Amino acid sequence: MNMMLEGVGGIGLLMAVLFLLRMPVGFAMAAVGFAGLWHVMGLPAALGLAGNEIWENFSSYGLTVIPLFVLMGQICFYSGVNQRLYRTAYCWLGSIRGGMAMATVMACAGFSAISGSNSATAATMSTVALPEMKKYGYSPILSTGAVAAGSTLGVVIPPSVVFIIYGLQTGTSISSLFLSGVVPGLLLVTLFLLIIAWMCRLHPSWGPAGPGVTWRERLASLSGSAEMLVLFALVMGGMAFGLFTPSEAGAAGAGLSILLNAATGKLGPKGLWVAVMDTLRVSCMIFVIIMGAVIFGRFLAVTRLPFDVADTVGHLNMPGWGVMIVISVIYLLGGMIMDALALLLITLPIFFPLAQALGFDPVWFGAFICVLTTMGAISPPVGIASYVVAAMSPGVSLAEVFRGGNWFLLGFAVCLALMLMFPGIVLWLPGLAA
Repeated sequence: MNMMLEGVGGIGLLMAVLFLLRMPVGFAMAAVGFAGLWHVMGLPAALGLAGNEIWENFSSYGLTVIPLFVLMGQICFYSGVNQRLYRTAYCWLGSIRGGMAMATVMACAGFSAISGSNSATAATMSTVALPEMKKYGYSPILSTGAVAAGSTLGVVIPPSVVFIIYGLQTGTSISSLFLSGVVPGLLLVTLFLLIIAWMCRLHPSWGPAGPGVTWRERLASLSGSAEMLVLFALVMGGMAFGLFTPSEAGAAGAGLSILLNAATGKLGPKGLWVAVMDTLRVSCMIFVIIMGAVIFGRFLAVTRLPFDVADTVGHLNMPGWGVMIVISVIYLLGGMIMDALALLLITLPIFFPLAQALGFDPVWFGAFICVLTTMGAISPPVGIASYVVAAMSPGVSLAEVFRGGNWFLLGFAVCLALMLMFPGIVLWLPGLAA
């Protein structure tokens, strides 16, 4: 019990360091984890254990998948793929009530499929979509809420950095995780579109219909999504048919995105340089978070907190779905105050062994908690995607962005309930590729 209290105290200290000192989460996890190891094991053992863990994780070839997928997304961002995707979606949906908000969600889904980043999608789609919706009289509640909610799809729709980290931390197939996110991602898109239609039915003035578009213009606009479709087909198709490993798929996607943009002249040398620099910054940030999570996770393992929690829950005689509801509440509350990736890395050492003990499929559990943690990106008080959208929306308050985003939380809740009741939603596509 004393060791378990050490682990609980470490989590409490981590929260204090994060909130009171405002230390970056990766460094905070590393500092608290190492201090805990030092306290429990002594300095020489702590140095040896932390050094070995960092070396074993960062010498892994699998980590190369992160900068490769980030590079693919950055190249597409700086070549204007987001603008072309929005134009395509607008031509097909913009002429109906709430259609521009629906087009924004569809464009966010498309850009997420080649970006994998909440913040990047929120920033780019805010720049592209918000001025257009403002011009046509859309309510800031609907417009900013649609952008914030749509940007969260980057965590669920592959290639997702969160899926990659989950796979590396748990030893789960990254290819299977990518495939598991396709159907839940499409389900979330559908639910978001229905919520927009519902909002506009209750408040018609929030999303007036835009000008009509001819069928000729609609068909011509499809060329704007060709690049995204080619990249998605290469990456996902290559992994589904066993042609690529995840790292090779990332390399192929990044290489093809460079060739496509070089051939069309949409990305010059300056744009490529900026994309590479941004890739380095984002990748380093992710690696620092992983380093901190590795050290903190080893501290929790030494205290046996994850195993004690699993053992305690196992003796509660609760059904598996009941335990998942408890875990969902914990993740929902945690997602409101922490970044989704950091929350995932802190809690995986506790809840992954518990999910295994209860017989849940690791691929299903990964998809479930990825959807769950991304809810926090639009939930107050932290909601990083909502903060990004508010920063990109002069004259719109953060409260309005949160108010708009809260409508879409219902979509997440329905998606999670369906995933819990019908696991085949997640496992069907990975099963076909097995």
